[in-house]
Amino acid sequence: MVFDNQLVQLRIEKAQKLKELGYNPYSNITRRNTTVEKFLNVNDDVAQLEDKRAESRHYCVAGRIKLYRLMGKASFLKIEDESGLLQIYLARDSLPEGFYNEIKKLIEVGDIIEVSGFPFVTNKGELSLHVKELRILTKALSALPEKYHGITDKELRYRQRYLDLIMNNEVKKTFQIRSKVISLIRRFFEDKGFLEVETPMMHPIAGGANAKPFVTHHNALGIDRYLRIAPELYLKRLIVGGFEAVFEINRNFRNEGMDATHNPEFTSIEFYWAYKTYKDLIALTKELFAYLFEHLELPKRLPYGDLEINFDNFTEIGLIESLHEIGGVPEEIVHDRAMILAYLNERHIAVNEKLNLGQLQGELFDAFVEAKLIDPTFITDYPVELSPLARRSDNNPAVTERFELFIAGKEIANAFSELNDPLDQYERFKGQLDAKEAGDDEAHEMDEDFVTALSYGMAPTAGQGIGIDRLVMMLTNEHSIRDVLLFPAMKPLANESKKEEETL
Repeated sequence: MVFDNQLVQLRIEKAQKLKELGYNPYSNITRRNTTVEKFLNVNDDVAQLEDKRAESRHYCVAGRIKLYRLMGKASFLKIEDESGLLQIYLARDSLPEGFYNEIKKLIEVGDIIEVSGFPFVTNKGELSLHVKELRILTKALSALPEKYHGITDKELRYRQRYLDLIMNNEVKKTFQIRSKVISLIRRFFEDKGFLEVETPMMHPIAGGANAKPFVTHHNALGIDRYLRIAPELYLKRLIVGGFEAVFEINRNFRNEGMDATHNPEFTSIEFYWAYKTYKDLIALTKELFAYLFEHLELPKRLPYGDLEINFDNFTEIGLIESLHEIGGVPEEIVHDRAMILAYLNERHIAVNEKLNLGQLQGELFDAFVEAKLIDPTFITDYPVELSPLARRSDNNPAVTERFELFIAGKEIANAFSELNDPLDQYERFKGQLDAKEAGDDEAHEMDEDFVTALSYGMAPTAGQGIGIDRLVMMLTNEHSIRDVLLFPAMKPLANESKKEEETL
């Protein structure tokens, strides 16, 4: 427990002393009338004044103490709010009698205070606030890390994101960009006439994508439920119902491994557009990226680690063609299941020997192509076996009208012309059941209600999902999904594991 720490106990004693002196160390009243940023902007003319003081101006600012230089009769502090950092000046003779000597012993770095006074410019040329009144709003009991510039222990940053945000302004900027990206995406689709909807997060059948689900239990009904893998099948039910353009910015849950690009819960947008094809979605996706770059005021060439991504260079290529044109896989083997298995085994790439041809072509793509796709690349025409919900191509029934968008070697979006033939869909679901029996624990379940919905007729439709977490990674030059999630999933600490075992 944090309160067992001796340094914390010293701060608790100071909080108690404040109470004894009549100061509430956890006040709920503040008279703040401006932010740090506004104070600095409004008073940028003070340096031009004759004595560099504007005593007729009065401001009340609040923030967390980030730096405290204590002197005999005066002290300089730096306080920070969400908008910026401000230097404040405490002078014994400018405060009520005895207050300075009393309060300087009880406030410290980490405390949140409210200060009132007037602007002035120091001899070193820094615009500051000369304090006439000070109130403690919140007494911090835990000390901030000693390093003023932040914390470097990534495990600590992820587990205590609040501390990370206090100490690292760049982290705040990343999440401000994330928030703006989500807002812009919502506005883009609303302006296009799409309707934002909400669909269930607990499903009776694990469906919508090939992934292993999380299972929960509904006590009142006495049945298991599956946390949403994807909202796809519910959104397409709405197209059946007559809506022609819908989207959902949604949280999805997949019970899979964690790495630099995977978290058990993640955010994406899925949208469905009646009377359109996947080719229309390629054009729409390019338009969306142009919209984001314009409103985020980003250059079209962005660094990503040692790479540079050119967002003016969108290309398109079929999956089978990419195997030999990009991946270097011999063209003569890509349609032969046995030859693919031998090729992968020779290169010590372990695969399930029961996979069908389409699935093995997917393994080739994962191993030899994906990492090479740096500039935005639409990979199209996926094998039917990899796309149980996508419409077959009229020109080649072995492939589907589908694309995935890859950037910097990572999948960002998945889209296809939707399958609206209920008989074909039913047979695809049956094929997925066969795959599950063969050992594919991510295969799709049979969803008879969805087949029933399709039997009433779904207009020709195109649908797409875009991973917002990975998109933000690209735009902010972050290389771990944990750096764009405020609270990423973490392995339990040793003491947390012990407590969990004791409760079982």
